[in-house]
Amino acid sequence: MKRVIYLLVFAFLFISNSFSQQGQEKEVADAIEVLKKGIVEADKNILEDIAAPELVYGHSNGKVQNKAEFIEEIVSMKPIDYVKVEITDQTIKIAGNTAVVRHIYAAETLSNGKPGSLKIGNMLVWQKYKGKWKLLARQAYRM
Repeated sequence: MKRVIYLLVFAFLFISNSFSQQGQEKEVADAIEVLKKGIVEADKNILEDIAAPELVYGHSNGKVQNKAEFIEEIVSMKPIDYVKVEITDQTIKIAGNTAVVRHIYAAETLSNGKPGSLKIGNMLVWQKYKGKWKLLARQAYRM
């Protein structure tokens, strides 16, 4: 009888953990959509809220920015105004209050009024802080 109870408890914990993991992955995916919206709309309030104070934002050319520099560049739309952003091939791995995300980031852009495009890979690190997922680090890479 004890074995049956242990098996039921183990099964319950396994299933509830699986649902919890899926719920957290959805929360992170939703946070990525908010980040994407903040970038396309060049919305300082959205970007301030979604980025962790310790943000390290790495570009595919090696440039690294802190939170203030990242936000200023997006909001000023210089050198690039992001007109549209699409994310594909996304994976999300949760480890405690940290999430590691990988995806392909494709954007339609304007630079000095000239249309352009960008396609890079990204790795992002998100951290859950006071119940909200915050972008802690991002590193882009050329494809």
